[in-house]
Amino acid sequence: MSTSTSTDTTAQFSAFDRTTNIWGPITLGLGLLFSLAAALYAAFGTGMGVTPLELVTAVGAVLATFGIIAVIEPVSYFPILGRSAMYQAFLIGNIANKLLPAAIVAQANLGEKPGTRRAELIAGSAIIGAVLVHITTLILFVGVLGTWLVGMLPAPLIATARSYILPAIFGAVVLQSVMAMKSRRTTIAAVIVAAVIVFAVVPLAPGLTYFATALAVIITIAASWFARSEDPQVPAAESTETSQATRISEPTH
Repeated sequence: MSTSTSTDTTAQFSAFDRTTNIWGPITLGLGLLFSLAAALYAAFGTGMGVTPLELVTAVGAVLATFGIIAVIEPVSYFPILGRSAMYQAFLIGNIANKLLPAAIVAQANLGEKPGTRRAELIAGSAIIGAVLVHITTLILFVGVLGTWLVGMLPAPLIATARSYILPAIFGAVVLQSVMAMKSRRTTIAAVIVAAVIVFAVVPLAPGLTYFATALAVIITIAASWFARSEDPQVPAAESTETSQATRISEPTH
């Protein structure tokens, strides 16, 4: 009976992977085409007078600033989200401040570590839930009440609140990641490396400002690897899983 269940689970995951491999690139490609079409039409179809040289210059400036992030983010997010959830996340956007925290919290609450098939399914479900909640609250609280509320607040209060929005978002993401990972050594290494990069390396070498994130990520990965525990303890409760749960928790390929 367990062999039959495991075979059925494997077949279902194979079908799921085939569907993901087909529709994931298609949906991302369509999203890219629509995004570029809208931007190109705004630049050249509305009489704004944007020249091709200006467009190339602007694209080059953006790539110089955010190009490294375009490499770091997929590599950093994949172990947590998995393949199918990665397609969802990069098509939707707002990964760091909305989708990734939702996936991390869902995986932590359900007791599943990132990197397994079950964690991938949990991340995809969490992203769907986050999008539904986001759209609903956006319509109600931003579309209906947002403009009215902002108009009632004094300008100095709004300016003060804006200065704390970004730190609050990243602070929540960091805390959720630390709580889900539950690795003291990795947390300490990440905090020390980030502090050294921000308060020592960047002030001494301003030319590395745009590469600070990449340096922090790479050095943190290396430091965490060397500081890892050589003899991890596996709780006894985790060693008694059913055959189906073991199949679901196989590493994402």
